[in-house]
Amino acid sequence: MPFLVRLLINAAALWLATHFVSGLAFDGSWTSLFLVALVFGVLNASVRPLLKLLTFPLLILTLGLFTFVINAFMLLITGWFSDRLGLGFHVAGFWAAFFGGLVISTVSLVMSLLVKSRRRNEKE
Repeated sequence: MPFLVRLLINAAALWLATHFVSGLAFDGSWTSLFLVALVFGVLNASVRPLLKLLTFPLLILTLGLFTFVINAFMLLITGWFSDRLGLGFHVAGFWAAFFGGLVISTVSLVMSLLVKSRRRNEKE
């Protein structure tokens, strides 16, 4: 169940980012959006830890701010895979990916907190 919730959160965050950030576009179906969210999740689970390890000195030097660049890179890779798979998610460039990463991170954090809060209330 947590996998499905995470997938839904990623899909919602990606969808909102395409509406708030110029340079991000989605022109597919809801099924395609869930596939884009799946690609995004798989890349974040597999490539992101390697990038953090390789850029650890930069992360320390910038007090963690380089994470925003890693987020942008992850969104660029997601856009690249999405284009190759014909899923309809497009990223115009680095700055679109950078600001899209900010939106996705914020929306994902807020939604994750709401889901955790709701689960905690249901257990009580």
